Amino acid sequence: MSLLTKPLVVVTGKGGVGKSTVAAALGLAAAARGLRTIVAEVAARDDVSRTLTGEDDGDAEVFREREVAGGLHHISIDPQAAMREYLFDQLPSRSVAGMMSSSSTFGLLVAATPGLRELLTIGKVWELAQPGRRTPGADPYDLVILDAPATGHGVAILEAPVTFSGAARVGPIARQGRTIAEMLGDPTRTGVVAVTTAEEMPVNETLGLRDALRDRMGLPVDLVVANRVLPDRFRGADAAALRDAADPSSRAIRAALAVSARARAQRAQVARLRRALGDVPVRTLPFSYAPVLDTDALAPLAHRLGAIL
Repeated sequence: MSLLTKPLVVVTGKGGVGKSTVAAALGLAAAARGLRTIVAEVAARDDVSRTLTGEDDGDAEVFREREVAGGLHHISIDPQAAMREYLFDQLPSRSVAGMMSSSSTFGLLVAATPGLRELLTIGKVWELAQPGRRTPGADPYDLVILDAPATGHGVAILEAPVTFSGAARVGPIARQGRTIAEMLGDPTRTGVVAVTTAEEMPVNETLGLRDALRDRMGLPVDLVVANRVLPDRFRGADAAALRDAADPSSRAIRAALAVSARARAQRAQVARLRRALGDVPVRTLPFSYAPVLDTDALAPLAHRLGAIL
């Protein structure tokens, strides 16, 4: 089953490996195929929108769906705003909902309840992926891409509906938790893209993510993207000639040797990743030398992802 045919794709991985870059490139690739797509970030982050528009949305734009490229939309999910939307949707009286959402005591209760912020966040992601949306006047999307937090927190967000439905057992939170958990645990409706770099620690964390999703949610990883892979410019006779020509006083040769060694180490890590993952496809994205990572710089990455999906 093609990754882009699923209504929700979760992009996660170790912090600092370029998750937001891959999520944005994946969004561009999906939009280029004619899919109405939205990239959702969490905790009021705005990395994807800044990359695609060059603008800082600021607080006024938090939790607003807006088009950032042709067919590609963005939202930054703030748990407090998600809570307000949920209350207005669930409570029969808008005045009561407004009073509760503006209550500092209720806000402190939400903040102090373990996992509730994660449930509110993933609940909004689920809402975005529904063909019949509860947000008044909102159009449905063909694809929702969740730019999830780093690996451990990302798994916790996906697990939150199961945790709350089990704890609450009855009532609206339990019912909605079960509904959301059913979608998140269904590999025909939720796909996972794990992003890594070709280095030992990120590769180890990717393998741990694969195991955690499988053991705790029964969810497979659909695709692993090894990001920022250096070009392999020196192989075989060229690499040997470079080593033979090594001159301690030549900065150019020392730099070439260092880059060659790093590229060789990256190849070894990608090979280790492929051996360990078996049938899970592993694809590489090249290191970008663009001074600013904007839409133009993302275009070749999006094209490369689009060719393999």
